Formats: sequence, structure tokens, C-alpha cells
Amino acid sequence: MRLIRTATVAVALACSCVVPPTAQAQPAPPTPPPGPAEAAPKTTIDADGSYAVGKDIAPGVYQSAGPVDGGACYWKRAAGDKLVDNALTKKPAFVEIQATDTSFTTSDCQAWQLTNAPMPPQPGPGDLLGALTQAIGSGMFNGGPR
Repeated sequence: MRLIRTATVAVALACSCVVPPTAQAQPAPPTPPPGPAEAAPKTTIDADGSYAVGKDIAPGVYQSAGPVDGGACYWKRAAGDKLVDNALTKKPAFVEIQATDTSFTTSDCQAWQLTNAPMPPQPGPGDLLGALTQAIGSGMFNGGPR
């Protein structure tokens, strides 16, 4: 009997020492970070080109110090294929880019900065005539004495 008891103890020891591997769940792979958030539209336009309104640039009132290198500053607002407004100037410029505009194009202008200040008043025909009158003086020219 001693032989059976020794064999039983040996089998028991052998079984308790060898532990079969247990299945373990693999940790879930890390969740990828969300894609880059869509950047907010810019409020400064510092290079020549065409910009999508609402995507590349925010709508609003922009101001530029005028042309670069003494040239002429050109800008254009468009809604689809339709020209909304444009100008060519040698002076500082303001433009109100509407949310309904689809693109804004600029060429040879210093940087445009969103100000959201009200647009300055545009001179009307009467303003131009008044400036001309002040420049030449009031009264009629009769050619002087003959």
C-alpha cells in the first residue's frame, strides 16, 4: 500500500505544480484620438489668393493698409460664379465680406485684418462735387479783366 500512496502523492504533486495557462482577455486597443478638429476660419488674410468664406476666412468687415510696394490693391467678392463687388485702389481699403459670399480674392494688398467695425461711409456724388467746389473756390470764373 505504501507504493500506491507514494504514487498518489507523486501524481497529486505533479498535477498541482503544472498549471495549465488560463485564457486571458487581451486589453482593448487604445481608442484613437479624434481627428483634428476643423480649424476655425482665419481672421487675417496675409497672402494673395482666393479664400472660401466660412471655411478659410470668417465673414465680417476687413481692413487693409492698401497696396504693397506702391502698386494697386485689388480685391473681389463672389457668390458662386457671380461677382458681388470688387475694387482696385492705391489707398487703404475696407471690405465687408458677407456670410452669403462664397469666396474672397485679393492681390497685391497688404494683410487684411478682421475689424468688425462698421464700414466707413462711402463718398457720394454730392461729396465729390463739394470737394471740387472747395478746391477751386466758390463763385463764377469770368476770365478776369480784358
